[in-house]
Amino acid sequence: MGSRPHLLLIPYPAQGHVAPLLKLATKISEHGIKITFVNTEFIEAKLLASGREKAEEGSLIRFVSVPDGLEGDDRNDPIEMNESVFRVMPGHLKELIEKMNQSDDCEPITCVVADICLGWALEIAHQMGIPAAAFVPFGPPSLAISFQFKRLIESGIIDANGNSMNDELINLSEETLPWKNNEYLWSCSAEPEIQKLLLELLTGVAQAVRISNWVLSNSIYELDSSNCDLVPKILTIGPLLASNHAGNSAGSLILEDSSCLNWLDEQATGSVIYVALGSTTTLNQQQFNELALGLESSGLPFLWVVRWNLVDESFTGFPEGFKERIAGRGKIVEWAAQEKVLAHSSVACFLSHCGWNSTMEGISMGVPFLCWPCFADQYQNRNYICQAWKIGLDLTLDENKIVARHEIQRKVEKLLSDEAIKANALKLKEIAGRSLVEGGPSCKNFRRFVDAIKYNKS
Repeated sequence: MGSRPHLLLIPYPAQGHVAPLLKLATKISEHGIKITFVNTEFIEAKLLASGREKAEEGSLIRFVSVPDGLEGDDRNDPIEMNESVFRVMPGHLKELIEKMNQSDDCEPITCVVADICLGWALEIAHQMGIPAAAFVPFGPPSLAISFQFKRLIESGIIDANGNSMNDELINLSEETLPWKNNEYLWSCSAEPEIQKLLLELLTGVAQAVRISNWVLSNSIYELDSSNCDLVPKILTIGPLLASNHAGNSAGSLILEDSSCLNWLDEQATGSVIYVALGSTTTLNQQQFNELALGLESSGLPFLWVVRWNLVDESFTGFPEGFKERIAGRGKIVEWAAQEKVLAHSSVACFLSHCGWNSTMEGISMGVPFLCWPCFADQYQNRNYICQAWKIGLDLTLDENKIVARHEIQRKVEKLLSDEAIKANALKLKEIAGRSLVEGGPSCKNFRRFVDAIKYNKS
């Protein structure tokens, strides 16, 4: 190849998709490869507002943005947002690639790395004869069932709408955990339109895998080889971490409150409950109150991430007198540098929604989990955390579909007295660390991809 490799990376426009791909961009650029990172104009503005500056002088990462076709509140509607992204962005992306490929001031794009949920971006690369990699921001269980979706229909296990035909568990192989019919990726929402949206995204996975040269998974082969082995072309390159980079965490769309790190410095080793339910989870006022009072009744210090939109429109504030009672023991922030928090010696456990990024970060830092899944892949991630890896406990809903304060208090006490779970968490931390060092499986897979890009081997 006459010119330097030039990769175009494009994430699905959401926090949990942007962050890991930006971490991957940084990692690739460290090998002397030029990156053009494509966000929507809206996401780019949020990144800048959250404290992430434009690429530093000498950086090989260049940020560009394209329209998403939406205005204002439409972005809060996942149906509207997804439809517009799929309708508006392909034309802009193709035009951008053509412009760069014809420019005298820019090396042509030699590879497209697109979120696997953006099958159209991989199709564009395929049609233009550009090598492509599908990036998977969720875990191998979700990737495997999405890839096998058509086979499950043909086998009469589910119908075309993803409904179970016989209410039996789905077993993709003898070694993988089964899927319960109320925990399918697409069946977690009571809203039919959201189910349809998830189905559309996930049924495109098999085609995305077929037309891609590589499938890059933010996961660790040793933790879940059985699901990984069900997907061709997969290269596990995780965990993707940003701990070594200064400034705000890569890809954060919310301004982080660094004061919580100083607060953690003042707490006893292994004493703090860290509570963060991701970027999209919403609670009603009753559930929010139960969580607050459960943390209070634990008697332990806690760091709680309370986004401005964590509670739905019913929000009237914290329980009466709560903030006064927990003053000095509880720290509440809108957003935190999660990897740095989880790596802190004072953190005892992670009360999490079990999103895949949070799962990988918790594993990497050796922190036990209290699991509170709310959406899509989070339920099966919880099952692996509690059943397969045995590094956490599940928070159980009561008859009113609420996680009660007494359940939170009880499970915190149980988790922190369980030496086996703590030992398993540290064991997985070692596995995660080994996967990334020279000669480790994720390191080797990443190098294999980088070498293929550098030497034009697809």
